Amino acid sequence: MNELSIVQLDEPLLSFAGGQKLEGPKDGLFLFGPLEDAGGRSEIRVGVIGTAVGNGLCKKWFERVSGPVSGDLDGADNPKLWAPQWPGFEACFGTRLPSHLSTITVDAAHIDEAIKKGNRSDAIRSTVLIYANAIRSYLRSEERHPDVWMAVIPDIVYRYGRPQVSMPPVAERTESTLVSKKAADRFFSSGDLFPEEFKTADAYLYSSNFHHQLKAELLKDSVALQLILESTLYDRRVISNSGRVTGLQDEATVAWNFSTTLYFKTGNKPWALADVRPGVCYVGLVFKKNDTPGANGEACCAAQMFLDSGDGIVFRGALGPWYSDESGEYHLSQSAAQSLMQSVVLGYEDNHGHPPKELFIHGRHYFDKNEWNGFLAAVPDSTNLVGIRITTGDEIRLFRPSSSKPVLRGTALIVTPRQGYLWSRGYVPRLSAYQGFETPKPLAIQVTHGEADIGRVMTDVLGLTKVNYNACDFASGLPVTLKFADRVGDILMASPHTTHSAPLPFRFYI
Repeated sequence: MNELSIVQLDEPLLSFAGGQKLEGPKDGLFLFGPLEDAGGRSEIRVGVIGTAVGNGLCKKWFERVSGPVSGDLDGADNPKLWAPQWPGFEACFGTRLPSHLSTITVDAAHIDEAIKKGNRSDAIRSTVLIYANAIRSYLRSEERHPDVWMAVIPDIVYRYGRPQVSMPPVAERTESTLVSKKAADRFFSSGDLFPEEFKTADAYLYSSNFHHQLKAELLKDSVALQLILESTLYDRRVISNSGRVTGLQDEATVAWNFSTTLYFKTGNKPWALADVRPGVCYVGLVFKKNDTPGANGEACCAAQMFLDSGDGIVFRGALGPWYSDESGEYHLSQSAAQSLMQSVVLGYEDNHGHPPKELFIHGRHYFDKNEWNGFLAAVPDSTNLVGIRITTGDEIRLFRPSSSKPVLRGTALIVTPRQGYLWSRGYVPRLSAYQGFETPKPLAIQVTHGEADIGRVMTDVLGLTKVNYNACDFASGLPVTLKFADRVGDILMASPHTTHSAPLPFRFYI
């Protein structure tokens, strides 16, 4: 029987401009600038769509984050936990935010009327089309297109534009002419003698989440979109009646996260993992049930591919009966697994001119025999294919008897040569803090197929927790291969138009 062993993995380094390397993204951007510049442009191209109020807030917000924003240290026991000063967009990324925005103004009254319709599917679909059709009209009429669109959303859309939230009060609801869901289900499953009555029934085929549906709606137009609530853009220097600063986060934190995401969505990487083995490729599997009428228990599968360069691409797979009620797990057929992984290998070859040397497939479930045989059939003999199962380990905790601090981030408990536990959350000496509230839980990591050193696998997983460009955090708890799997699945299933969507960079989905 193998003895347990505990090792401390080094904190992965990130690469920035000039080949400089540091542990933290904020430090690296502040000192050296982004890994990829904006192609020599003096400013990035941003389009803004919102109400007159929302667009005004966005303009003022751009003016504020163009310059420095002080970090909020008031009352902090540990200043390293709080946001350092935001240096300003140009100081951080070497390019300016636009002073003259490409702006689309949508009518606030029309949005209010649409989102308050008495039928939720109709309400969300109608509101999505207000934004999507306005952007499409702009793209048809203008030759120069923005790199990314800022969709400034009134808070009322957030209030009513999500599933499992209450409807507007009866007195405020507006009329909907959409047929009932029961009638629509009957039409989709067996047809109807009067199909003209169901011209708008396809609203039930779309997600009841405004955010997901709008993202999915504009995928076919290759529109990179960043949604932000009007209330997020309020000036946090304003004091409320209770004497508190408005907003949940201090303005410097919002500026770091907002600007990093915006820069990434323009097609430029703020940072990448340093010292990555050449030829390595990581794939995270995505599954999502299809809950639309007539789906008959189908599920969507997709693959998130992340290259050694830091680029990410999403490949849509086939719809099929991948979910088992008996096991509670998703599994592809051999042919579907082979087709999906062939897309990944071809995508890698398009970027590098040759297949990957190593291809790691990350999933939350075990791969069954047919699934794995399909993956194997899709890769050349020269590629080392490895299957990795990653779950949250609820069955174990570690404590430090000689310290009151939690277990260190990067602590790895090796159980066998193919299995162990990794603490991707924990005390970080660089921050002199633990960015969590409860005793840190580890990730349970297992090499289920193929050959790979468990220590090497854990080091890779720890590194992949640091390439979340949707925020400017020191690290996430999950590797990027799995962190956004649910969100990508939600967006892929949010519109019937994405059934055969072409591969798109990861920035279109987050």
